[in-house]
Amino acid sequence: MFKGFRDFVLRGNVVDLAIGVVIGAAFGTVVTAFVKDLLTPIIAAVVQKPDFSSLSFTVNNSKFLYGDFINAVISFLLIAAAVYYFVVLPVNAFMKRFQKESPPDKKKCPQCKSDIALDATRCAFCAQPV
Repeated sequence: MFKGFRDFVLRGNVVDLAIGVVIGAAFGTVVTAFVKDLLTPIIAAVVQKPDFSSLSFTVNNSKFLYGDFINAVISFLLIAAAVYYFVVLPVNAFMKRFQKESPPDKKKCPQCKSDIALDATRCAFCAQPV
């Protein structure tokens, strides 16, 4: 019983997932601090209103706090932009440097433009010699 559990836990996917969750939580804290401490004050300086949570309207004695929603949307957009520009783009550029070009395994038929094997002498789709 314990052997099966041990094999499950030590399987590569479970360990990788656990590491990803822990690193993701720590990275989320860093990104949240970056947005809260650096990007939000820049927007507050431009808009001249650092907090929208006081914005609201009332209908039939029901108070709608649309300012909190605006704060949440702005926070989400800033976090998404920060992650994209400071993580996704640099990591993609880094990975592109180390990506090996694989030789093509197919060629185009000159007649019908479909993909055929490199060693084919006739096209499987139009039967033209290549």
